[in-house]
Amino acid sequence: MIGIEDKVVAITGASSGIGAATARLLAARGAKVVLGARSADRLGALVARITEDGGAAAHIVTDVRRRGDLSALVAFAGERFGRLDVLVNNAGIGPISRIDDLCVDDWDEMIDVNLKGTLYGIAAALPVFRRQGCGHVVNVISTSGLKIVPLQGVYAATKNAVRTLSEALRQETVEGLRVTNVSPGMVRTGFADSMTDPAMKAAINERMDRMAISPEAIARAIAFAIEQPADVEVGDIVIRPTVQD
Repeated sequence: MIGIEDKVVAITGASSGIGAATARLLAARGAKVVLGARSADRLGALVARITEDGGAAAHIVTDVRRRGDLSALVAFAGERFGRLDVLVNNAGIGPISRIDDLCVDDWDEMIDVNLKGTLYGIAAALPVFRRQGCGHVVNVISTSGLKIVPLQGVYAATKNAVRTLSEALRQETVEGLRVTNVSPGMVRTGFADSMTDPAMKAAINERMDRMAISPEAIARAIAFAIEQPADVEVGDIVIRPTVQD
């Protein structure tokens, strides 16, 4: 399939930010989007908005920390629209801190959401893609894994783990499966919401107000990778504000 129209795309972390922007853009271009996130109310409102605009969308409550929820998301896509063409592993959190602050609970949460959640999504989608003979995994990572800076060590480690995983998946998979990494820089989202340090949250929100780009910019990058002909794989896209270091 060339382009976006009629492709079935499942998106995690779809209730806000990059996930929601991606859902709206892809639906506007003719994709059938299946949205997963923890907030049923937000998902329902987004599906209603897409439907009112003439798009095709459905949702299922999805907590990527639970493997069964990812299996349910993929199964729901098949039941509702007959197949799954693309999985966008977008769900992520970033309660960043100094390593010597020993915020171990936050470390565990980032590993569970950012890394294991991505693995669970891949585990759910790969059997479907094998049966179909085609499929596309899009992993939303971060520029934090490209430039290592203080306070983001564990967060960057989870993102770089996904980067390594993606390259291995690309090399191991059979013809017909594409793998794309999208690494956003500072984006205007609720990224700081998961931060447990009030001072850190305030600093990140201030920086975001000053320089962040819109989530629609990332959505366009994801759409670019998806719309390529089947024999073209876009491996990595880095997209960030022009003023970001």
